[in-house]
Amino acid sequence: MRTLKYILSYSLALLMVFSCTDDNNLDYLDNVVAPSNISALFQVTQDNTGLVTIIPNSTGAVKYNITLGDDTAEPEVVNQGQSVEHIYSEGTYSVTIEAIGITGLKSQVTKDLVVSFKAPENLVVEISNDLAVSKQVNVTATADFAVSFDVYFGEDGNDTPVSANNGDVVSYIYQTPGNYTIRVVSKSAAIATTEYVTDFEVTEILQPIASAPAQPGRLDGDVISIFSSKYTNVAGTNYFPDWGQGGQGSGWALFDLNGDEMLQYINLSYQGIALADGTSVDVSGMEFLHMDVWTSGDVARLETSLINNAGGNVTEKPVWSDLTAGEWTTIDIPISDYTDQGLTVSEIFQMKFVGDPWAAGTVFIDNIYFYKAASGIVTSMIEDFEGTAPTFTNFGNAAVQVISNPDASGINTSSNVAEFTKPSGAEVWAGSFFEVPSALDFITYSKIKVKTWSPKTGAVVKVKLENSDASITYEVDVNTTKSNSWETLVYDFSAAPVADYVRVVIFFDFGNAGDGSVYYYDEFQLESEGGIAPLVLESLEGTAPTFTNFGNAAVQVIDNPDATGENTSLKVAEFTKPSGAEVWAGSFFEIATPLDFLTYSKISVKTWSPKTGAVVKVKLENVDATITYEVDVNTTTANAWETLVYDFSAAPTADYVRIVIFFDFGNAGDGSVYYYDDFTLTN
Repeated sequence: MRTLKYILSYSLALLMVFSCTDDNNLDYLDNVVAPSNISALFQVTQDNTGLVTIIPNSTGAVKYNITLGDDTAEPEVVNQGQSVEHIYSEGTYSVTIEAIGITGLKSQVTKDLVVSFKAPENLVVEISNDLAVSKQVNVTATADFAVSFDVYFGEDGNDTPVSANNGDVVSYIYQTPGNYTIRVVSKSAAIATTEYVTDFEVTEILQPIASAPAQPGRLDGDVISIFSSKYTNVAGTNYFPDWGQGGQGSGWALFDLNGDEMLQYINLSYQGIALADGTSVDVSGMEFLHMDVWTSGDVARLETSLINNAGGNVTEKPVWSDLTAGEWTTIDIPISDYTDQGLTVSEIFQMKFVGDPWAAGTVFIDNIYFYKAASGIVTSMIEDFEGTAPTFTNFGNAAVQVISNPDASGINTSSNVAEFTKPSGAEVWAGSFFEVPSALDFITYSKIKVKTWSPKTGAVVKVKLENSDASITYEVDVNTTKSNSWETLVYDFSAAPVADYVRVVIFFDFGNAGDGSVYYYDEFQLESEGGIAPLVLESLEGTAPTFTNFGNAAVQVIDNPDATGENTSLKVAEFTKPSGAEVWAGSFFEIATPLDFLTYSKISVKTWSPKTGAVVKVKLENVDATITYEVDVNTTTANAWETLVYDFSAAPTADYVRIVIFFDFGNAGDGSVYYYDDFTLTN
């Protein structure tokens, strides 16, 4: 038996971790979790020897103890990135893979291994097109006596098989759709193998499987909507007036994606949108035309023309936009792109779309509207108790009911309000909660405001938000400033971790036992200052982005080691600049759609540095790094979170999709560890 190097050795990386961290920077280890996603690939030689290679893998492990499942007394110790070989006799074995993290935390799984010198029998192969990824094919193979299988996907220029354990799934993305010969080779420990060969049609996804991006809240005076479920559309609009396109084979449909409707233009030569007879809109006070467009790739560009009818003189001008295949392309066309061509935009009554190539592809369009910079505060009602009352869940001996407003004066003249009683004997934490049918929209909004009535000033009113299983929560306290009258309390949830919050909890006079007092509350509303809420680009709370490191930097996503102050997020990026790192050491990640510098002008980043005055450089690049722009900001605090704001208003126009960050730029590595989180577009 011998231990083999499999992919690469992690010993250097581990040495960097331990040599670059001093006693003051090891607190994050307290928050490291046990390894997860543990797996192992079994590869067997087809020579009747029973030689099996075991390749373990996981998230967060540095080494493994592999219990071989036969009469071998001690487990084999394997470092991350390595494999172990072992000769088995014929039989069925339970192989246990124990993954060990950097702090010694452990997790394990057990996998069955069948070693047989018979060729695989009863081979069953399942091949399918993936429902979510275009041109991806998934293959599963199961056979008696088999250990693993190889799949040859049959695409020209690629003869390398993809391997998996018997019964697992392998996936492959083809360059182009079409018919391919797929060969599956099922392998046991025998010399003989069992094969399955078939012709399979690879398909591409020709319609969106997800809705267009969520739209920000806007005041009525800041938007003129033609087609969008977010805003009020111009009444009587005809989305297929058919100016002869139908005779060219072009068509139209209202496509319904799980209740989300969007326009579908088929074999797009040119299509029109016409407002109701005698209706036009003056967009001279607007700044942009917005659209979200999806194509599978058969339409490369979209021409959008505005057609004006000022004084009965019909004129039109076009603007071309490039489209990205297989995803939503967000288009924001400056109105000046039309007026600079001499078009008057005071009486727009029609729009026209032209596809390139002509009459050869399909587009899906959503959120067609004109807009300008926000002019005020946007709100959205969560609950006003005027319709069917929500179901309250009380705790701590509190009592809540919806009643007629006993003080319909001042800022609250609503008919119904919630009455909250904290009787004698109630717990200090007595309160109630209700649930909302859909997650609160913290893409558009950042605050919650509530109208309250208290018999005393200085009463603490706590509002707490929870996801469906209360595994993620965030709470804010605000004190009343009035007694025996209504006032509006505003709660800032801009720092709340990203989650689907569906439960709203409220506590009155929190911290004081019940004394029989009665309180009232009404009109929970989401609010966004300035109309356009900040847009979080990357919070690190979901699937972590793929980091590319350079200059000997090291980045990984870990549990937040200092969840206080400005950053109470669950996950953060840890940036290590070890001794020997270049002065320009850093990392970058890419985003799916270009940064929206039509709506926003700045990027804010939450950072943690062990020193003040550290230069934190943020650099933006387009996809091939031919256009770049960078801004430096210095840290002002040490060993605490702060928010750094980067002004990109002077950046040249480009589709920026790569975000690069350098810590302590200009200084060589000294073993320091930094953290960052929440890249957010803002104004």
